[in-house]
Amino acid sequence: MNPVTKKVLITLKEYVIITFGLALYCFSWTSFLIPKGIVGGAIPGLATFVNYATGGLIPVSVTYLSVNVILLILGFLILGRGFGFKTIYCILLNSVLLQVLPDLIPWVSTIEEEFLNGLIGGFIGAIGIVMIFNQGGSTGGTDIIALILSKFREISPGRVYLFCDLVIVGSVLLLPGKTLSDVVYGYMQVIAFSQGVDMLLTGTKQSVQVMIFSEKFKEIADALVYQLKRGVTAFDGIGWYTQEEHKVLMVIARKHQLNAVNKIVKSIDRSAFMSVTPTMSVYGRGFEELKGAEKIEWKRKKEQNQAQQGKSLQS
Repeated sequence: MNPVTKKVLITLKEYVIITFGLALYCFSWTSFLIPKGIVGGAIPGLATFVNYATGGLIPVSVTYLSVNVILLILGFLILGRGFGFKTIYCILLNSVLLQVLPDLIPWVSTIEEEFLNGLIGGFIGAIGIVMIFNQGGSTGGTDIIALILSKFREISPGRVYLFCDLVIVGSVLLLPGKTLSDVVYGYMQVIAFSQGVDMLLTGTKQSVQVMIFSEKFKEIADALVYQLKRGVTAFDGIGWYTQEEHKVLMVIARKHQLNAVNKIVKSIDRSAFMSVTPTMSVYGRGFEELKGAEKIEWKRKKEQNQAQQGKSLQS
């Protein structure tokens, strides 16, 4: 296949997935949140708060656009041109869908309990956002803040959403006529959304640490290395009751590989003893890249120096 054609098809696929993710995200608002009077988080929530606080003097659209323009510029500078263009596409299409989707899909949730609508709407929105994230896009607002922070700090996007949205939704209490129940329903949407993002975005990256105690440690280690393609570390251990020396194997694997580890161990030694511990973060070859707190300007200079060295080698 022609490289240009292949690139066009890949780009087209990305935008199709982004469009579908945006449709899901807007559907969560137009069918579960807005009709039920639930004030969610993110920049639309902030824009709504400003509109109420100024008695309608500053329209929601003005605040929404102003904040997104500022964040969009930051995202463009830090995360790249592709990110900026996709985000512009997402912001524009998101605005259009919020306007026309109620006419295209007039269905509204028939669930009477507001907190259930908040939970369902928040999780459906999370599915859409993760689809957009995976293709390098964003709907703007706190999405850009989350992506910028996750680029330089080891922090989950869901936590960024949660912190920003807790402040935005909680500020509803400052407005006249709003009660604590309005805040609670908004928090239901925020919690479902942030937890959904973390679960869907990082669920496949969760890891476990497995300790294996077996007399057939050599056969087990070889099988894990050559069949599962995972590194194994052997430690010297002493069984304190028997005072016998033996080897202890330690394996770091993805959570979804745990069943494969169990099968390999049990197929070799059914009397083997295993201990499994969830791990918060794993860095290194085969896992996550270690992200430091380096400054943006310093990183740019580093990339420029590498590019100049590459040109020197070519010449």
